Amino acid sequence: MNTKPFFATAALLAALATPAFAQDGMKTKSDDEKTKTKADGMTTKTKVADDGKMKVKGKSDAGDKMKAKTMPRKGESMGSSTTTTSMSTTSTSGGVMVGGAMMTPDKDIVANAVGSADHTTLVAAVKAAGLVETLKSTGPFTVFAPTNAAFDKLPAGTVNSLVSPEMKPKLTSILTYHVVPGRYTAANLTAGQTLTTVEGEQLTVMKNGNGVMIKDAKGGMARVTTPDVISSNGVTHVIDSVLMPTK
Repeated sequence: MNTKPFFATAALLAALATPAFAQDGMKTKSDDEKTKTKADGMTTKTKVADDGKMKVKGKSDAGDKMKAKTMPRKGESMGSSTTTTSMSTTSTSGGVMVGGAMMTPDKDIVANAVGSADHTTLVAAVKAAGLVETLKSTGPFTVFAPTNAAFDKLPAGTVNSLVSPEMKPKLTSILTYHVVPGRYTAANLTAGQTLTTVEGEQLTVMKNGNGVMIKDAKGGMARVTTPDVISSNGVTHVIDSVLMPTK
């Protein structure tokens, strides 16, 4: 698993917590409004404006870049305000952070999924169903990938039952229901669109504002929580529920 982005995030959060002060073990250079700190392989630059707005930029030795902004809550002074922070994580390789690991376009769908701490159940199920080589093939595929928490929503004992040898046909049916031939990024998914899965049944795309929901054959709904995880042989969309076929 690529841990550099994790340490980069930790370093950036440390900078946000105490932007103008030196941390133990850090090299710090500062003036009245700007601070430059290097720790754990991450260099961060912090700038505080007169109105209390703060900008932080970070770059790790591995080339991962991070940005953050904070601003005082409206109506409060700088000294007493709490701040809201928005952060984005990008990589020079064009990857996306999922489950504590950087998913990169040079890896196939399975290789990326193996790195995610949030998809250990899915990876184990794919192995039990014998679908690893299929999902490592040329494709392209669009995969809707349930997290561990999504599998936890199923009735107690369901996952253990599905990965048993005698349940392999049912497990294969469920997993291939999450795979659509072709490469469908979020921009290609439109409200009311139907997608025919490798399993044979269809999924229906729903839109909720700017968000994407996927409706299964039984009427169940899954929300896309992380779209457009690009791999060398397709695209993965992380979802918060397991989709169920009728068969």
